[in-house]
Amino acid sequence: MSMNTTTTGNLVSSSDVNGTEVFGNDGTKIGSIDHLMIDKPSGRIAYAVMGFGGFLGLGEEHHPVPWGKLRYDTQMGGFVTDITEQEVKGAPAATDNWFGNREWEQRAHDHYGANTYWL
Repeated sequence: MSMNTTTTGNLVSSSDVNGTEVFGNDGTKIGSIDHLMIDKPSGRIAYAVMGFGGFLGLGEEHHPVPWGKLRYDTQMGGFVTDITEQEVKGAPAATDNWFGNREWEQRAHDHYGANTYWL
């Protein structure tokens, strides 16, 4: 699924981002965006929670990745990242309250080599 092509300008609805495919630098599809996590104080997108693996949504694993590791590519009709499947599998485990744990967030950003959204 690619984002709604009728969107004009630089803004896009979050509902159009959900389901958008994510590709590796080599063009291989590695997953899709399930939903976004937004930092309430700043209004910035902090994470894309991505679905990896599975078939038709069954057996799919969800992992939060720092938003800064994704860039939209109009030619691909999706997001491109340098994150590999091995990096995702080796990332700090996201517990049920990962989004309220700044220590986990710092470890995850360090793991992915991503700038933090809160500074």
